[in-house]
Amino acid sequence: VQKVILEEERSFLRTLEMGLKRFDGLNIEYKRNPDGSGTEGGIVKGAEAFELYDTFGFPIDLTELIAREKGFSVDTEGFEAALKEQKMRSKKDAEKQVGDWVVLDDTPGVEFVGYDELTVEGVKVMKYRAVQDKKGLQYQIVLNKTPFYAESGGQVGDTGILTIGEEAVIVVDTKKENDLVIHIVSDLPSQIEASVTARVDSSKRQAISQNHTAVHLMHAALHEILGKHAVQKGQNVDNSRLRFDFSHFQAVTKDELSQIEKLVNQKVRENIALHEVRNMPIEDARKTGAMMLFGEKYGETVRVITFDPEFSRELCGGTHVQATGEIGLFKIVAESAVAAGVRRIEAVTADGAEAYTNAEMAELNAIRDIFKNPKETAKKVDALLDENKALRKQIESLYIEQASALQSSLRSQFIDNQGVNVLIKQINLGDANALKTLTTNLEKEIGNALIVLGSVNNGKPQITVCVSESLSKSKGLHAGNIVKDLAKDIKGGGGGQATFATAGGTDTEGLAGALERAKGLVK
Repeated sequence: VQKVILEEERSFLRTLEMGLKRFDGLNIEYKRNPDGSGTEGGIVKGAEAFELYDTFGFPIDLTELIAREKGFSVDTEGFEAALKEQKMRSKKDAEKQVGDWVVLDDTPGVEFVGYDELTVEGVKVMKYRAVQDKKGLQYQIVLNKTPFYAESGGQVGDTGILTIGEEAVIVVDTKKENDLVIHIVSDLPSQIEASVTARVDSSKRQAISQNHTAVHLMHAALHEILGKHAVQKGQNVDNSRLRFDFSHFQAVTKDELSQIEKLVNQKVRENIALHEVRNMPIEDARKTGAMMLFGEKYGETVRVITFDPEFSRELCGGTHVQATGEIGLFKIVAESAVAAGVRRIEAVTADGAEAYTNAEMAELNAIRDIFKNPKETAKKVDALLDENKALRKQIESLYIEQASALQSSLRSQFIDNQGVNVLIKQINLGDANALKTLTTNLEKEIGNALIVLGSVNNGKPQITVCVSESLSKSKGLHAGNIVKDLAKDIKGGGGGQATFATAGGTDTEGLAGALERAKGLVK
């Protein structure tokens, strides 16, 4: 528990740090004093206050507090307008025009037979309706009996074909609404009351089932390798991959991932048969030791899925393979953080795992071919990285020497403009770090300075702006705002803090114009 709390604190502090950095780069609107000298404070735009709220989780109260500490105010009306606009967008995205059901048979209930059959004949349409949303016009069909599994519990819905009379329509998805299994189709057949043959895409169902069973095996493996605390927090299973979220207080190490993968593949090779019990009373299921997720709502009866009673037993309504050997191969492809105390593993199985492994081997073999030595590829790569690192250091040293020489030359080129030491010039220095060192050193040496330098790095134009803190306060000069404006001439963008900012672009021909415009900054 302490580790989870610690991670939550660290996560909040990281969010706060990123938000504060973004605050320093905000486009502050300054108001001039009535006599035209200096400024009487700045205003944080409502749209930017909303960005802090929406992207970094900053409550408007926190933004106002930070703004006050810096002598700014916040456009709260603009913030509320941006918040309202977002809510309207969300509402509009969620809107869809759903027609009334056309009822052909009002007999209650739908019989799902998809655990045992993938094709059923002689069924009938109970009701249907039209739905218009951003995907276009679609139709929803309810059958009295169906083999199609509706999206539920993190498993995607089946696809397939409904043959209604002589017409075949493609089922693009299957959803659940209350106790109804809804087949979503793009076209509505003319003989809607005719007999129906419902056929699930069997290859896709098999791939989904392989991934779903692999989730159960991995869940059990997580308990053995990481501990009983590593319980499911969410999952998403389709025919191409599986994604599983679980509680854990730190990143899963490479060695732990290797152990998890090895244990799952061991259970795959054991070809453990599925043991399924449907409609087991919930109390009986609890006595078997079946895994039950805290916070989940279960009915009076449940379905219990077991792959070796000593290894994996869970309550589950999804589809599964008949034996673990059908999974073929299990391969973890990614591990990441989802939230404080929650990790995510992504993996592939069967054909997907084979394709992934083949692609990885093809890339490895291509690297081996480059080095002409298949037995010592790792050593060759390490040596190349060391050589690259050494060369970079040499280049950095050369840039530092070049920047030092430029500094000696540029210190005499400042112009006094109404008490402000101004340097606006295009120079030949492509390294961003050296450029920053050069400008900040010049500002410290000269003082009360406005420095705008243009340069070209690998064919791309760059603009660097440095403003003495005294100027930023007395004349309202903000390096971030200046560079954003000048970047328009080079067809680019950028930003930064009040005293230092950079921008990049794509149009080198616009660099001269940007520097010329910069000469009018001091008035």
